[in-house]
Amino acid sequence: MGALRGQLAPDIHRELHRFHVLSDNLVAVELSIQGTFIGPFQTPAGVIEPTGAKLDIPTADFWYLENGKIKEFNCYVGVSVMLAQLGVQPDFASAVAASAAA
Repeated sequence: MGALRGQLAPDIHRELHRFHVLSDNLVAVELSIQGTFIGPFQTPAGVIEPTGAKLDIPTADFWYLENGKIKEFNCYVGVSVMLAQLGVQPDFASAVAASAAA
C-alpha cells in the first residue's frame, strides 16, 4: 500500500468489511483500499499520469499474534483489480512473445 500513499492517492483509506478470528494467534481482515488516483504513479517503465479514477481495491490482511502482541502482519492486495482501476492493461502478447523467445 505504500506506493498508493502520498502523491498517487493522498485521500487513501481502508474500509474494513469483515474480521475473522481463525485461532488464538491469527486474525484475518477483509477490507478495501480506497482513494482517488490524482497523482502520478511511478513504475519501472515510466510514469502513469493520474486519471481521477476512484480506487476500490480488494485486500486481505493477516495478523499473527504471539503473547498478545503482533508478531507478523501480511497484506495481500488484488493487484489485477488495482492495475485495471489505474488504467493499466496487461500486455499478454509481449509476455507470450518474450516467453517463446526464451
